[in-house]
Order: sequence, then structure tokens, then C-alpha cells
Amino acid sequence: MAEAKKQATKKTIAPKVKAVKKPAAKKVAIKATKELKAAESVAVKETTKKLAELVDMETTAEVIVETEKELEETDKSIAKAGKRSSKAIKEAEAKAAKEARKATVEDTKEAPKAKPIHIRTQLERKGKKFRKLAEQIDKTKVYSINDALNLVIKTSPVKFDATVELHVRLGVDPRQSDQNIRGTLVLPAGTGKTARVAVFAEAKDVEVAQKAGADNAGNDEILQQLDKNIIDFDVLIATPSMMPKLGKYARILGPKGLMPNPKSGTVSNDVAKAVTEAKAGRVEYRVDSTGIVHVAIGKVSFSPDKLISNTEALLASIKAAKPASIKGNYVLSIHVTTSMGPSIKITPNLA
Repeated sequence: MAEAKKQATKKTIAPKVKAVKKPAAKKVAIKATKELKAAESVAVKETTKKLAELVDMETTAEVIVETEKELEETDKSIAKAGKRSSKAIKEAEAKAAKEARKATVEDTKEAPKAKPIHIRTQLERKGKKFRKLAEQIDKTKVYSINDALNLVIKTSPVKFDATVELHVRLGVDPRQSDQNIRGTLVLPAGTGKTARVAVFAEAKDVEVAQKAGADNAGNDEILQQLDKNIIDFDVLIATPSMMPKLGKYARILGPKGLMPNPKSGTVSNDVAKAVTEAKAGRVEYRVDSTGIVHVAIGKVSFSPDKLISNTEALLASIKAAKPASIKGNYVLSIHVTTSMGPSIKITPNLA
């Protein structure tokens, strides 16, 4: 009976326990799920809130930076303008803009028209008389010797007896020793200038020089004049034996072109011949640094025939001095002119 009661009791209690446990576990699970979802929802809200706060902080930082920049620019403009208010700065800027517009309008109305710049030619800078005479010369034409010399006499603008000059441009390089053209010759009609000739020689040659027409001859007398820097001669001729005594006067005579030189014929033992040639119109020519020879061939008072003979003699001498190293054109151009007159071009084929 006792055992039967125990089994009956187990049978009646067991179902009751099972019925109680099953609903309780389900509730616990549901509650746990709800709490989890609530926790996740809270976490999501907190995360979203933090992200929003971060975004707001970044936006605020950018606004602060931009505001600081604007304040700095404002401070700079204020410091530059010497004002303390932005209103004063705006008024100053508006006033400056108004003045600028006003100045632009005035400049547009009152600005004079710029005149074209005219650069005068060399001929336009000359006097009226020179320009009138220059009209007789055709600059595009190359004249013959006869026509050029006849025309050069007519176009001299001065009243005195002007010198006629010949300028010959050569195709040489004066820096080369073999192309440094130099020579002397006696012009057939002379130069038109009376040269004062001095002879520095020994006593036996002094009388010979005086008979040949020397203006001054001697030795000690000439040295005394040079000691006093007195030069009253155009040509100085010396004998080779007397040249050492002139060495200390090279600084005085050299720059003036008066130092005797064997190449120019002013150092010679034949004193009479040297004096005669100097009086007759001996000229010395030498190419300059630009390759041009400048020589006086007479005066305007000369007849055309005399000028022609002197020109032909000079061109023949220059042609004879042509270096062997020159293979191309030797005479590039020839011009003739007076002391203050216009130049005339001569055909170079004649040389």
C-alpha cells in the first residue's frame, strides 16, 4: 500500500512539475531576447549619437577655422588702413573705387593722342645748304672717277679751299701682319698743302737739306726745340746715324705721327731726295682697324684733271700692295668727298 501510494504520488506530481518548468524557460528566453534587443538598440543609439557628435565637432572646427581666417584678414586690412572698424574700411574702399572710376573717365577724355616718333636720318640732321647740294647726288648710282671728281668739286658746302679725300675699303684683316696695308707715294699734282720740312742731320747734310728746300735743318737747334715741346714742322726727316738721339722724344713725336720712319721715307741718307719728295706732295697711307684707307688727294681748287691723276696714282699704289693671301675681292668700295661735303660712291672695278 505504501509503495502504491508512492507511485501514485509520483504520477500525480511529475506532470505538474513538467507543466510548470516549460512555460518558465520560454519566458526566460523571451525576456533575455528582449533585453538583448534593448541593449543593441541602446548601443546603436549611443553609437549614432556619438557619430553625430563627431560630425558636429568637425563641422564646428571647420567653421571656427574659416572664422579665424576671416578675422585675420579683417585684422590685416584694419592694420593696413589704420582704422579700427570694418565700417570705416568699407567706406574707404568704396571711396577709393569711386576715385579710380573717376580718374579712368578723366584719363579717357583728356589723354592726348601719342604722336608717332620720327627718327631723323643723317641727311635730315644736316644744314639746309648741305641738303640742297646733296640733292645733286644720286645715292643709288655708282659714278665713274671722272663724274665723281667733277661732282665733288660742285658739292663742297664751305667757302674755304676744302680738302678732297678718298676713302677705300679693302677686303683685308688688319690684325694679320701680311694684310696690314701700308705705303707712301708722291702724288703727281701734289696735295695742295705746303709742308714745313725739318731735317735732323749732321753738319755736312744740313747745307744739302737747305739747298733742297728744307725749312729747318740742324741737330742741336732741333733738339732744343723738342726739349721745350716746340714743334714747328709738318715733316721731320733724319739720317740713320742721328736716329738714336731722337729716341727719348718718341713720346712727343709718335702720337703726332712725326717720328721718322724708314717705311715712310723720312729716314734716309739721301737727304735732298727726301726733302724734295716731302715738298712735292708725298703722302703716307695705312689701313685702319676697320680695313679702310683714308688719303687726301688734293684741294677743291684743283682742276678735275689733277684730281684724276692723283686718284689713279693712289689706286695703282694700293693695288700694287695687294697681299698674296687675298683670294677674293680686294677693293670693296671707294668713296670720295670733301672736308664737310656729301660723299660720292665710285665703282671699285677701276682699282
